[in-house]
Amino acid sequence: MIPGKQYSPEVVLQIAWRRKWVIVIPAIAIAGASVAWTHRLIDVYRSETLIQVVPPRISENYVRSTVTISLQDRLQSISQQILSRTRLEKTIEDFNLYPVLRKTAIMEDVVEQMRGNIDLQPVRGDVFRVSFTSEDPRAAMRVSERLASLFIDESLKDREVLAEGTNQFLESQLEDARRRLVDTETKLREYRALHNGQLPNQLESNLQGMHNTQLQLQALLDSLNRDRDRHLVVERSIADMSMSDSLANSAGVPLAHDAPEPSPETAAGQLRAAQGTLRALQLRLKPEHPDIVNLRRTIAELQRKADAEAAEQPVSSAPVVSAAETMRRTRLQDLQTELTNLNKQIADKTNEEKRLRDVVAEYQKRIEAEPTRETELTELTRDYGTQQGMYTSLLGKKLDSQLSTNLERRQVGEQFKILDPARLPTRPFSPNRPRYYGMGILAGIATGLALAGLLEYFDRTMRTEEDVRAALNLPVLATIPIIRESPRTRRRRAAAAAATAAALLLACAAGLAGVLR
Repeated sequence: MIPGKQYSPEVVLQIAWRRKWVIVIPAIAIAGASVAWTHRLIDVYRSETLIQVVPPRISENYVRSTVTISLQDRLQSISQQILSRTRLEKTIEDFNLYPVLRKTAIMEDVVEQMRGNIDLQPVRGDVFRVSFTSEDPRAAMRVSERLASLFIDESLKDREVLAEGTNQFLESQLEDARRRLVDTETKLREYRALHNGQLPNQLESNLQGMHNTQLQLQALLDSLNRDRDRHLVVERSIADMSMSDSLANSAGVPLAHDAPEPSPETAAGQLRAAQGTLRALQLRLKPEHPDIVNLRRTIAELQRKADAEAAEQPVSSAPVVSAAETMRRTRLQDLQTELTNLNKQIADKTNEEKRLRDVVAEYQKRIEAEPTRETELTELTRDYGTQQGMYTSLLGKKLDSQLSTNLERRQVGEQFKILDPARLPTRPFSPNRPRYYGMGILAGIATGLALAGLLEYFDRTMRTEEDVRAALNLPVLATIPIIRESPRTRRRRAAAAAATAAALLLACAAGLAGVLR
C-alpha cells in the first residue's frame, strides 16, 4: 500500500478488476468445498408433539385446587423426572436407540446425547411442545409419542402426589392444633374448677351473696341479742324465786303446804340439791360459764327423772299442795324450760353467727382475688381463642384439601391433552443445506476479498501519476504510455482464464450433481 494514497470507489473497483482471479478462485474453491462437506452431512429428522394444559372441569369457586405451582415450574419438575437416567435408559433399550454409539461409548454418554436431542419449548400460556431429533424418522416419531405419554402420566401422578402431600401436611398440622386446643381447654377447665367462685363472671353473684349474708348476719345478731336479754330476765326471775324460798326456809316460815321433804337418794331430792347449787353458782358466775351450762343440763335430766317418780307414786300418798304453791312451781318449771330453750337457741345462733361470718370472709376473699383471676383467665382465654381460630382455619383448609385430593384422584382436575400427535417426518430437520450453501459462497467471496486486500496492502507498486505524487511528493515531468498487448497475447490470456473458469464451474457442477443424487 502506497502511503498517502486515496482509495476512491473507482480505485477500489480497479483493484478488484486487477486482482479478479485472486478473488474468484478462492471463492469458487471454498464454495465447492462447502458444497461437498454439506453433502456428506447426515440427515437428522425431528418429530414433535403439541400438548395443551386443560383447566379443571370443576370451577375453582366450588373446589379450590391445592396445586398452586406454575406451569413452568411443573414442566421443569416433570422434565427432570422424565429426563432422569432411569427413564432414558429404559427408552433407549425399548427403541434400540444409538446402536453405534452404545458400542463405543458408555451409557452415561449415550443418555447425555439423548438429553441433548430432546427439546421442551413452551408455545404460549397453556401449550407447550415436546420434540425429539434422530437419524431415524420412525424412531423420532415413536420416542416423541413416548415422551408425550410420559408427560401426561407424570402430570397426573405429580398433581396427585402434590395434593396428597398437602393433605397429609394439613392433617398433621390439624392434629397438632387439636392437641394444643384440647390441652388449652383442659387447662381452662381445671383453672375454672380450681378457682370456682373467684372468676370474673361470678363477681356480681359474690357481691350479692355477701350482701345477703351480711343481712342474715345482722338479723341473726339482733335475734341473738334479744335472746340474751331474755335469758338474763329469765335467770333473774328464777334467781328471785329461789332467793325467796331460801329466805323463807332460813326464817322458819312454813311453806304453804305440809309436804314431806324428799329423800336425797330420790331424783326429787337430787333435783332440789342441784337447783340449790345452781342458784349459788349463778350468784358468782356468768350464765355462759361451762359449769353452769353442765349443771343446767344435769338439772334438766333430774327434772325428767323426778317427774317420772312422781307419776309412779300412788295418788293416796300425794301430799296436799296449795294452789299458790302449785302456781309457783309451775311458774318456776316454765322459767327453767324457757331458760333451757334459750340456752339452746343462743348456742345454735352463736354457731350460725360463726358460720355466717366465715361465709362473709369467704365472699370477701373471692372478691379480693377477682382482679388476679381476671388477668390469669384473660391470658388463658386469649390462648384458647387463638388456638380455636387456628384449629377452625386448619379444619376448613383440610376439608378443601380433601376435596382437591379427591378431584385429582378422579382425574377431573387440570390435565395434559395432546393437540397434535407425533407424525412421521418426511424431510430432514437438519442440516439446512441451502443455508450452508449460501454461507459457503459468502465465506469464499469474503476470503477472496480478504486475500486481495492483503496483497494490495503489501503491494507498493506505483502505477499512475497520482501514485507518484502521493508517494514521492514530486512533480511528474513525463509519463510513458501503456504499451498495448498484441491481439494474439490477449487471446491467449483470455483462453487461459476461460479454461480455468470452466474447470472451476465443472467442479461446482459435479458437487451439485452429487448433492442432487
